Amino acid sequence: MRALYFEKTGSLDGLRLQERPRPTPGSEEALVEIRAAAINPSDPKNVMGKMSETKAPRIPGRDFAGVVLEGPSAWKGKEVFGTGGHLGFSRDGTHAEFAAIPVAALVEKPKELGFGPAAALGLSYLTAWTAIVDAGQLTGNDTLLVLGAGGAVGSSAVKIARHRGARRILGTLRAESERPRVASIPADDWIALDRDPLPKGVLERTDGLGADLILDVLGGAGFQSVSRSLAHRGRHVVIASSPPEVTLDLVEFYHREARLIGVDSLKLSYEQSARTLKELLPLVNAGILTPPEIQTVPLEQAIDSYRAVLEGTARKKVVIEPRPA
Repeated sequence: MRALYFEKTGSLDGLRLQERPRPTPGSEEALVEIRAAAINPSDPKNVMGKMSETKAPRIPGRDFAGVVLEGPSAWKGKEVFGTGGHLGFSRDGTHAEFAAIPVAALVEKPKELGFGPAAALGLSYLTAWTAIVDAGQLTGNDTLLVLGAGGAVGSSAVKIARHRGARRILGTLRAESERPRVASIPADDWIALDRDPLPKGVLERTDGLGADLILDVLGGAGFQSVSRSLAHRGRHVVIASSPPEVTLDLVEFYHREARLIGVDSLKLSYEQSARTLKELLPLVNAGILTPPEIQTVPLEQAIDSYRAVLEGTARKKVVIEPRPA
């Protein structure tokens, strides 16, 4: 079978499209013909050795949608999707024509969605739900600020918060010119950071109170400004940071009685991931939660797409179609 493969970490130059042996599923696994597999920012970071869970050599890839060819009789022939655990990190992943997937990770694909959109659902909604619902404890009284609300995870968080009745939802844009691109994302207001930097942009829109809950997909140099956008006893949930070290006025932070919460989707087991996705399925089937916009590429173009995702130049969620119909 054809697969993306790297023998050692350190550079995307080491990622190759190769012929690899077709996997043989174990007793608790299923062989899935991969019809679509999303590229997430953690995938190029995986190849570059920035994820502690990575064990090379490896076929990368976390998200998947496809058809079960071998495994338990209850699953054979079913269209499935999913994500979670250490797929692509300490065991071979889904950026290949076939993958051996733990049965615990399998979820039946929403019937109304094609394989590409289903593959784009997994990690985006799993991370967003874990961050703002499980960790952030979003309530109907909360004003939510989503950094990078135009991205896959950010837009998923906005849609979840809208469904769960958040009082107000604010999203950020890097620049005012991005506003047309987010027209379909149901935030109440948008803050263009090139014109209206934080915390000013948030405080002006909240009568000086700040946001009760912040989903921070950026971290890094802007961390202090984001922290200053918190309301008293606000919760700041962080899922990424580049660069990893940040500056924080700790005295100001504890006087605000704020909470800083880290969320790492790689810590979620296959069972936990599947359980959350199953909880989301009725909302997906009802059209309440929708996939991000996607761009499909064949395996031959996937390495270039890895670079685009890493550099932030991919404007849509990139989905690999290893065996397009």
